[in-house]
Amino acid sequence: MYLFKKFRITCKAGRLSLWLLAALAGSPLACSQTRAMQLPLSGGSPSGAAVQQSANPSSTSSVNTLNTQVRVQGAYAGSALDPIAPSSRLTLTLSEAVRRGLLFNLGRTGADAVSRQAEAQRIAARSSLLPNLSASVSENAAKVNLAAEGFNSSLFGTSFGISLPNTAGPFHYYDLRGSMQHDVMNFTAIHNYRSSRQSADAASLDARQAREEVVLAVTGEYLQLMATTALIEEQRKEVQYAEASYKQARAQADAGNKAAIDANRSMVELQTEQQRLRSQLGDQQKQKNALARMIGLPLGLDICIAEKLEALPYDAVSVEDALHRASQQRQDLKAAEAQLRAAEEARKAAGAERLPTATVNGDYGIQGVNPNKGNGVFQASASLIIPLFNGGRIHADTAQADAVVTERRAELSNLRGAVELDVRNAYIDLSVANDQVSTAESNRKLALSILQQSQDRFAAGVTDSVEVVNSQETLASADHDYVSSLFAQNLAKVALAHAMGEAEHDLPALFKGSN
Repeated sequence: MYLFKKFRITCKAGRLSLWLLAALAGSPLACSQTRAMQLPLSGGSPSGAAVQQSANPSSTSSVNTLNTQVRVQGAYAGSALDPIAPSSRLTLTLSEAVRRGLLFNLGRTGADAVSRQAEAQRIAARSSLLPNLSASVSENAAKVNLAAEGFNSSLFGTSFGISLPNTAGPFHYYDLRGSMQHDVMNFTAIHNYRSSRQSADAASLDARQAREEVVLAVTGEYLQLMATTALIEEQRKEVQYAEASYKQARAQADAGNKAAIDANRSMVELQTEQQRLRSQLGDQQKQKNALARMIGLPLGLDICIAEKLEALPYDAVSVEDALHRASQQRQDLKAAEAQLRAAEEARKAAGAERLPTATVNGDYGIQGVNPNKGNGVFQASASLIIPLFNGGRIHADTAQADAVVTERRAELSNLRGAVELDVRNAYIDLSVANDQVSTAESNRKLALSILQQSQDRFAAGVTDSVEVVNSQETLASADHDYVSSLFAQNLAKVALAHAMGEAEHDLPALFKGSN
């Protein structure tokens, strides 16, 4: 019996040793080589708003030769609803509108989410460079079929007279241990981390640029609402002029001093001006809804803007200074540079797949038949993996990384040109708008004087209502030109600040005193 117990213990120890050796021998083969991180081909992010100002030559006497538009696209046209937004009426300033946009605009919140996601990916890439520590505890029970394991009496021959049982056990033991695994030499993982760090920096810079896009989008929509409100005020005056002219013509016709056609012509002009007013009121409500969608306000809210559209000072930086400031402060330009660095690190990671990697792992713990009786056990191993043949996978990873580097280098070069174009175009637009404001203001005063003279001539019987109606149309056109010129000038100021990457910073000083 003693021999059998000794043999059983020896068998268990031998079988355990075989399993341990198998595990140690198989651990290097189980290690998988780290793959290079593959980046998207393009690293650019979509812009949220753009100012488009083009020449609109006219054969009429109108001085309004600028067609200025603010184009807001994608998520920047929407927002998350402010949970504590007012529900009836709100007096809104430009600074408050921008503040709300920076809080609730969907373009800004989406860019922040992308930045947080990129930061999480950076942390995940860093984790592969740090040791992995774990702890485990287990309670084990087993019963072994010795014949199935290859142990039987014939192994010892018939002379010993040893008879083995068919099974061993059941037996119980517990296992409590801590484990550690660490890549001590993994150049691919190092470059993957550097690439993810640059991508996280680029996403953070894109999030800052998103704030500039929100400022431009919200300010442009607010200025458009200011312009429409100014047009409505002028249009109400036009209606009053037309109504006074109609009453004058009606009285002259009733007295027999003028033909009825003069009164009818004045009535047509009055109805036309009234319809223009109704159309502008409809446009105003649409623009209020569009602004509300950008800054997290409920639709249908009665928004009353606090500022009035006014001419701005003509001071401006030089083109050279503006270009220098743009190269230093445009966040999207800095983001593109970071995206290129991320692609270059990813290319290095792909090339590093050809290099050996070294890993150490081990564990230490206590093992025994019960918690009161246990012995210290440990396992330690080190492995060196040398890539020999992988069917062209490394070549494919390298080729893909090269394509990303080429594309992002081209995008950076293109963006530098686009930034310069933005600055130069904004500078030209501001110069033209400044000139148009001066001309439109002079024409407006002259058109009002012409209307007053025409009304006096009509009252004196020198002319008919055709001259009065034409004078009213000239004044309406001059008023429209003046408001459009102010809108173009204000928006060109914002566009120039945006082109230099300073819209959010310069906005308070830009419109200081314009209320």
